[in-house]
Amino acid sequence: MDETDKKILNLIQENFPVTARPFLRIAEQTGCDEREVLVRVKRMKEEGVIRRIGAVFDLRKLGFKSTLCAARVPEEKVADFAAAVNSLDGVTHNYRRDNAYNIWFTLIMTGEDAIAATLENIKKETGVDDILSLPATRTFKINAKFDV
Repeated sequence: MDETDKKILNLIQENFPVTARPFLRIAEQTGCDEREVLVRVKRMKEEGVIRRIGAVFDLRKLGFKSTLCAARVPEEKVADFAAAVNSLDGVTHNYRRDNAYNIWFTLIMTGEDAIAATLENIKKETGVDDILSLPATRTFKINAKFDV
């Protein structure tokens, strides 16, 4: 990763241009041409440096609710449980932890009733009954930006 890659990453984290040709605008800001920016972004995506490029919305202002969930999943059910959780549209993160509650995921739905119903469905589908729902009561992290 060279200095141009770092400039591109810094620009797309927070100031991604909402225009017909956003990579042309990024090119103008980095001293590259549009094709070079596209090639660099594609390479960084293939390398896993960039996972996705997309908008971040304030889910509360859009009427959604979220909760952090922690599940106690027996080892022999981990793969099936993770697949069931990953199939849900409202899951943004799903990860394994070295803890009694070994699978954690974030669930975003249209309301608390939808969250409760979804968690009940997961329990029925997977046979995993011990799932904690830990909704945020206060927001501390507003934005994560990494100066590359």
